[in-house]
Amino acid sequence: MGDHEFVKRREFLKSAAAASVTAAWTQPQLASGSAPQTKIIDSANQNLYPLGPDSKPQPGVPSGKLFSFSMNESKFFPGTHRTVEVYVPAQYTTDRPACVLVALDQISHTLPIVLDNLIHAKEMPVTIAIGLHPGETPSSTPPQNPRFNRSFEFDSLSEVLADFLLQEVFPAVEQRTTPAGVPIRLSADPNDRGIMGGSTGGIGSFTVAWQRPGAFRRVYSMIGTFVGMRGGDRYPVLVRKTEPKPLRVFLQDGSEDGWPGGLEFGDWWMSNQEMERALTFAGYEVNHAWGVLGHEGTHGQSILPDVMRWLWKDWPKPVEAGTSKNSMLRTVLQPQQGWEPVLAGIAALARQTADAPIYRSPSVLNSLSIAAALASDASGRVYLQDPWTGRIDRMDASGATEKFATVSPGNNGIAFGPDGRLYVAETATGRVLALNQQGHASVVTENIRGAGLTVTHSGNIYVTEPNDAASHSGKVWLIRPSGAKSVVAEGLNSPSGISLTPDGLWLCVAESKGHHAYSYRVQPNGDLQYGEPFYWFHVPDTANDSGVGQICMDRDGSTYAATRMGVQIFDRNGRVRTILPVADSQLAGICFGGPDLQSLYVSTGNAVYRRRVKTVGMPVSKTPIVLPAASPG
Repeated sequence: MGDHEFVKRREFLKSAAAASVTAAWTQPQLASGSAPQTKIIDSANQNLYPLGPDSKPQPGVPSGKLFSFSMNESKFFPGTHRTVEVYVPAQYTTDRPACVLVALDQISHTLPIVLDNLIHAKEMPVTIAIGLHPGETPSSTPPQNPRFNRSFEFDSLSEVLADFLLQEVFPAVEQRTTPAGVPIRLSADPNDRGIMGGSTGGIGSFTVAWQRPGAFRRVYSMIGTFVGMRGGDRYPVLVRKTEPKPLRVFLQDGSEDGWPGGLEFGDWWMSNQEMERALTFAGYEVNHAWGVLGHEGTHGQSILPDVMRWLWKDWPKPVEAGTSKNSMLRTVLQPQQGWEPVLAGIAALARQTADAPIYRSPSVLNSLSIAAALASDASGRVYLQDPWTGRIDRMDASGATEKFATVSPGNNGIAFGPDGRLYVAETATGRVLALNQQGHASVVTENIRGAGLTVTHSGNIYVTEPNDAASHSGKVWLIRPSGAKSVVAEGLNSPSGISLTPDGLWLCVAESKGHHAYSYRVQPNGDLQYGEPFYWFHVPDTANDSGVGQICMDRDGSTYAATRMGVQIFDRNGRVRTILPVADSQLAGICFGGPDLQSLYVSTGNAVYRRRVKTVGMPVSKTPIVLPAASPG
């Protein structure tokens, strides 16, 4: 089928689906409060969405081979037993690694036939399919009451399933040979990898690619559960706020889709349409087919050949990220300017499988960390601290570093003051130091085990003290130029990053062990008033807190926070407007740098990245400016 014929076929599918949906809404409506009726697969459904010739064996088309094996060990999902199926096309050779298509739940009866036909017609590359059954954990008295892992593994919004595939399932497949005894080689190119599934497997397919776009790029979600089972209803918001990822996504659903017992989890039909609208808004290459059936697979299987053609239509051309309509993204980001590594230490390891089931807040820093806190001086040069050695390095525009000073090891806070000195809050010793331009230190005060600090244009120093021995016992200290110090805020849950608005009127204090950052009114004498949890953070599925490290602000009063999900950017009303992922990593430090303060620097603990932006940083130590009027809404 040529490109023209395929486009016509695709548009026919859309038109037919739209007509079917219109017809569906002319049917009698359920009484208020009634549960939706979910259709089962029957002959009428097969007649409504019949399988086409591409889904049936064709003369002269060689058939691929299927085999399966059991996986009864996993450090990501301990104790689970599961079956893994593998389809190998007849055209596969070891000349080059094969493309990969993961099918969550299993390889359907139709999928190998479709792949046979499309690969033979050269409408798809040579592709090995892997069917991943969900795990099941036997009880201590089998066969009684096993634990079924399907919803946990596929509905969760975490990166654990993706890492399980990449670190355990793919290697297990490559350790085997084809039924003909040929070694299996799977491509590591993300543009050579797709993933598909239905229902819980549909949202699971999207999650795998969303969490690891550097490993998967092509997604087919049938009747996906983008509802409130395990947080899937959050996806449309995250898609709209997050910088677009290089994904191509096809969505399928029917107007009668829903949970058999009612809509307590949400509306399947409406949520899939909301996902399509969110992906379109965010600039993704997205397509869809809406039908009239309930929670079953007849429609999704009937269009499988055309979906596969669309997902792989221009292979091997890479799938690229689109342009979002998010206004904050357009305000902040420079076109064609992405993150570039400017400093890398020991390569950051993939998540250790021994720590895999980490549905808890993981440490942002580890024993490989070389860079945590960041700060820039008056010329825009960036300074970074190694938390394990205490060494502070000065970095030039090329990323080359030179030693500036050494302080006590720890995840210390650093910031420049108006006097040109670098101030350091030493967490381990409880000292606050000031380092001159030669790196020589003098003690400003003691007995404050600080985590973050900022120095105002008047010389006031604000220091956050987490006091992690007890929750909600963190403090903010004010150290005046005279050396006098006092607690100006308390009751915080591990406060970390801290920054003033450009006009000096409000102080932002982030809680690393919570979902919020507090806003305080700054009095003329430096005291704080009227603190409230004004800023609200998004938190990943594998953590129960933001893990926020440093924060900084631009000249417009927007707040930039280094978090577990990347850079979260807040407007002046405390709302996250944009999320910028960075190398699939948690962040520790953030600052504006460069001579014009239009380069945003972040640290992941293991590396430092930089990105040119449209906005301009505002150091707290500079003379305050008057901000333009903001919307009260």
